[in-house]
Amino acid sequence: MEGLVNTQIARVGDHCRQPSSLLLPELPLRFKRNLNICQIGMNKSPKSLKSITASVQRLNCAELGHFNNTLPSKDVLELWRNANAVCFDVDSTVILDEGIDELAEFCGAGKAVAEWTSRAMNGSVPFEEALAARLSLFNPSFAQVQDFLAKRPPRLSPGIEELVNKLNSKNTTVYLVSGGFRQMINPVASILGIPTENIFANQLLFASSGEFLGFDTKEPTSRSGGKATAVQQIRKAQGYKSLVMIGDGATDLEARKPGGADIYICYAGVQLREAVAAKADWLIFAFKDLINSLE
Repeated sequence: MEGLVNTQIARVGDHCRQPSSLLLPELPLRFKRNLNICQIGMNKSPKSLKSITASVQRLNCAELGHFNNTLPSKDVLELWRNANAVCFDVDSTVILDEGIDELAEFCGAGKAVAEWTSRAMNGSVPFEEALAARLSLFNPSFAQVQDFLAKRPPRLSPGIEELVNKLNSKNTTVYLVSGGFRQMINPVASILGIPTENIFANQLLFASSGEFLGFDTKEPTSRSGGKATAVQQIRKAQGYKSLVMIGDGATDLEARKPGGADIYICYAGVQLREAVAAKADWLIFAFKDLINSLE
């Protein structure tokens, strides 16, 4: 999930796919909604949920010619292959959607939230203020969130299940670090076999009656710079020698700092944020590139 930052964003589409190898990175996909995904509730096991399928379309590859980081350097590749832990952003990375926007649309406030977000994107707004403002526009109840999860299960990005399984086979610990909400991320983690203690995300708060109360401001990811703080906490607590951050936005890039992530891999398979992508250690458009690099 990306914070409210003023960066150029392009929705990925109309792209080609190259044979996957370390020399020929896979390029963006246009995704289709899978209408045959089973329903899950907040406390139901989503074992039968399957990853979304993707259709492949042509890309004018010259469009990406200004990026010089679509192939990893020797040092970046070595760090990736030998990482003790990998932290993934969730929205527009592990899954295809932005959770809060989807929830707002489901609750009938999608337009209002989108308009507010658009205004906020034009200036510098602290993440916690932006989050509170958007939630206040629709104040989701516990029942609405349950209904949302049942009717709109997460749509996984192509290749993410295989990548997580590959990392697990190498004894690389996987974390989900998100500015989204645990209520919506828990089902994703369950599908991928990621333990709840490896989730760093925000928490929606409800009264015993189910009325929306707000969100837990004690979570590090509830405020600006929170992902960087969370990644630093993970590394310090576990003593990892090397750690990688993978995501699509500026808040993920921020995690690459002393005591945090050694490298930042920008996943632009859903959204391409050019200002962020240009600063990444490695820019990818398909998780297949990462999978193949671990072979």
